[in-house]
Amino acid sequence: MSENQQPQFALQRVYIKDASFEVPNAPLIFTKEWKPELKLDLNSGARKADDKHYEVSVKVTVTAKVEEETAFLVEVMQSGLFLADNIPEEQLKPMLGAMCPNIIFPYVREAIDALVVKGGFPALMLAPINFDGLYQQRMAQEAAEAAAAAEGTEAAH
Repeated sequence: MSENQQPQFALQRVYIKDASFEVPNAPLIFTKEWKPELKLDLNSGARKADDKHYEVSVKVTVTAKVEEETAFLVEVMQSGLFLADNIPEEQLKPMLGAMCPNIIFPYVREAIDALVVKGGFPALMLAPINFDGLYQQRMAQEAAEAAAAAEGTEAAH
């Protein structure tokens, strides 16, 4: 990196990459008492779009069941296009793995809430997610797996 090439990082665009909303048991599900059992699945990932841009996506799936029947299933993949230029690899990984998902998550929360309400159900405000903590857990798990793999390789020799 030369002196005049300063690190650059900027959010270029936020967009819904994929969205789905299903109410498989309508209209009878609306006659039941609303005491849902919610299941939440969360995934995030990043991919290089070109030399200076990365796409970071956060995918959230929420399944609501009432008396063992699916009330609704909502899935949103919210993505962001980020400019990341002249950023060292050791700084870029946590930016893409934690900082960018933290930026995107409020948008996916809002999209899910809007779909649920438009589907005829009470508002669903998802709790905030600590992507920094999730990223640290993932790094610790990968380090432990790498250490175990190295130990297994040494034992084989």
